[in-house]
Amino acid sequence: MREPAFWHRPRSWQSRLLSPISLLYGAVAARRMTRTGINAGVPVICVGNYHVGGAGKTPMVLALTSLLRELGEHPVVLSRGYGGRLRGPVLVDPAAHDAGDVGDEPLMMAARVPVVVSRDRAEGVGLVKVQGASVILMDDGFQNPSIAKDLALIMLDGVRGLGNGRVFPGGPLRAPLPPQLSRTDALVVIGEGNASEAVALRVAAAGKPVFRARLQPDPQVVAALMGRPILAFAGIGDPQRFFRTLRASGLDIKAEQAFADHHPFTADDIGALVRAAKRDGLSLVTTEKDLARLGVSGAEQREDQRDLAITAFPVTLEFSDLPALRGLITQRLSTARMSQPPAFRAPG
Repeated sequence: MREPAFWHRPRSWQSRLLSPISLLYGAVAARRMTRTGINAGVPVICVGNYHVGGAGKTPMVLALTSLLRELGEHPVVLSRGYGGRLRGPVLVDPAAHDAGDVGDEPLMMAARVPVVVSRDRAEGVGLVKVQGASVILMDDGFQNPSIAKDLALIMLDGVRGLGNGRVFPGGPLRAPLPPQLSRTDALVVIGEGNASEAVALRVAAAGKPVFRARLQPDPQVVAALMGRPILAFAGIGDPQRFFRTLRASGLDIKAEQAFADHHPFTADDIGALVRAAKRDGLSLVTTEKDLARLGVSGAEQREDQRDLAITAFPVTLEFSDLPALRGLITQRLSTARMSQPPAFRAPG
């Protein structure tokens, strides 16, 4: 979906009109969050956000994958597989699945870490453990109560913050903020800007850590694109963040095209982008997540891609205090294992 502009205005008639529905939605969501989830039998780290749309969850999951491996762990990602047709549980195979099967984010991550897709997350736990997981990394699902979480890390964009701070559909929040704050174990603020500072202060006042991070582009890709005029396109939660990252890297963005989050690219979409790029002598650049969806629409679309290469722009998360994050994770893993039966205490 494409976020409505009024979500990012302090006051609007649309939000006021939708407030009764928002109150009902928020009440149901808040009540749902109080349910007790199943014990997965291994530690569960959830990477989530307070609102709908993107906030850097996928880069965070991949960063945690690297960190956990450094600690001797074997992480496996559990995802709902948003946008995919398979209900699961299924282990994502990049050679056999496409984004239409399992969703773009699971397909992209599966090249680097085992990923299990399951529409019912609790049903996916068994298959995750079959993969020898010593830690389950939940991609999203913070508001979902089906699985008990040992560490809930919440992502928040420093520029966008929480928009108008209202609950869906009058705003972007998935549930009222107070019950979400009470279940937050740590906040990760990505990028510059002060839109998230009020929330960060509330999290810190509750004695929870607030980490700062920024998106770090791949230097080799930046070097390869330097000096080339670019047509950038993205169908993610916040395309403007992608465009800002490109410009902050010193790249020459001549044109940009924003699509709705998880946009299912068609041959016509790609054909139009290719023609525009050829006409103006531009290079096509998109996100890794968008590139994962470009092979779904058949041979005609793939011919367009061969006719003019589309470059993915990978980014990683760089933390201002990585030792503190590592310490928090180490402590939570230890605590989680001490509370498990002896058979589950050691990494698998």
